[in-house]
Amino acid sequence: MTEQIGVAVLGATGSIGSSTLDVLRLHQGRFKIVSLTGWRRIDPLRQLSNEFTPALIAAEPEHVPDLGSNPLDGREGGCYLGGEDGLVAAATHPEVDTVVAGVSGAAGLRSTLAAVQAGKRVLIANKEPFVMCGELLRNAASESGACLMPIDSEHNAIFQCLPLEAQRDVTSGRGIGRTSEGAGVSRIALTASGGPFLRAPAAAIARATPAEALAHPIWNMGRKISVDSATLMNKGLELIEACNLFGLQESQIDIIIHPQSVLHSLVYFDDGSLIGQMGNPDMRIPISHGLAYPKRAASGIAGINLSEVGQLNFEPPDIERFPSLALAREAAKAGRSTPIALNAANEVAVDAFLGGLITFGEIPGVVARVLERHEPSEITDLAHVVEIDLEVRSLANDMMRRGSPS
Repeated sequence: MTEQIGVAVLGATGSIGSSTLDVLRLHQGRFKIVSLTGWRRIDPLRQLSNEFTPALIAAEPEHVPDLGSNPLDGREGGCYLGGEDGLVAAATHPEVDTVVAGVSGAAGLRSTLAAVQAGKRVLIANKEPFVMCGELLRNAASESGACLMPIDSEHNAIFQCLPLEAQRDVTSGRGIGRTSEGAGVSRIALTASGGPFLRAPAAAIARATPAEALAHPIWNMGRKISVDSATLMNKGLELIEACNLFGLQESQIDIIIHPQSVLHSLVYFDDGSLIGQMGNPDMRIPISHGLAYPKRAASGIAGINLSEVGQLNFEPPDIERFPSLALAREAAKAGRSTPIALNAANEVAVDAFLGGLITFGEIPGVVARVLERHEPSEITDLAHVVEIDLEVRSLANDMMRRGSPS
C-alpha cells in the first residue's frame, strides 16, 4: 500500500478549506490530514477534529480554550496551538508533505512562507502571498526545493495550459518569463465573471449594499473575496499574482469578462495558438488538480455539457465603472512595495464597507488616496512586508476617520 500523503489545511473552516476537505474525503486512502487551522470558527473546527483526528490544530489564541479538553494529547506531537506560531507549526509539521494555504488576507503570509522554506508542496489558493511577497516566495522555493502550486482557479487554469517544462519552472519559482524562452508564451488572459454588478449603472454600483455585493451570481466565496469580485479588485489582485507567479509583465496579461465562468483562463503562444482550460465554476476542480499533480484525481464535480452552456460570451471590462482594476494595474506597473499598499488599503476599505462605515462606491477612493500617499520601497524580508502592511492599514483607517475617502 502506498504511504499516505500528509496534508495541512490552513483555513480549514473557510470556503477554500471546506472545498479541500470535500476533495480529501473522496481520497482518504491516499491522503492523511495532519494539521488543521480555523482561527475563530471553533465549533466547525471541533467537528473537523473529531472527523479527521489531526495531530495538530491551530486557532486564534483567545479561542483555543473554547476547543475544550485537549483530545490530541494522546497522539504523538498532538496539541492545540494559538496565533501565528500555531499556523506556522501546522504548515511545517514534519508529517506534512502538502500544505493548502487558504487563509484569507495577509494573515497567512508567515505560515505560507514558512511552508515554502521548509520545502513543502504548497498549494496557494489566496492571492496575498504572491501579491505581497512574490519574490520572497520564489527565492525561498529555489533554495528549499519546495513546489509552488497555484490553485486559485484562474492561475491553476493557466498552469494546466502550459507545457510540462514550463510547469516545472513555475513550481520551482523560476516562472515562465525567465526561463525556457518563455515557453513560447506571448501573453495570458484571466477571465472574470463580472460579478453581481456587471450590467448595473454606475450610480447603482456606488450605492450598493453589502447584501447586494455579496450576492455573486456564479461563485460561492467568502465575504471579503465576494466584495473584491464585485469591485473587480479580485481580478486586479490576480493580475499582480500572475505577474509574480509566472514571471510576466503587466502588459502581457489581459482581463476578459466572461459571464458564463466556464472558461477559466487562456494562454496565447508565439505560433498563434490559443489554449484555455474549461470546467464548472467550483474550486474543488483546481484543488483536486493541485493535490494530485502531476496525475489527476476525482474532484466530485461533473464535467460541463457544452450543449447546455449554449454559448460563451467575452467582453472587455469597463474601467470607468470598475476603477479598482485600473488601480491594480498601476500597482503592478509600479512594483516594489506598491502591491502591498494596494492590498492593505483594499482590505481596510472592504472591511469598512461591510461594517457600514463607508459606501461601496468609496472603496476605490480609499485605495487611490492611499496609493497617492505611499512611497514605494524595495522589499527585503517578511518583516519589511508586515511593516508596510501595518503602516498602510493605519494610514487608510486614519483617512476614513477624517472623512471623504473618495
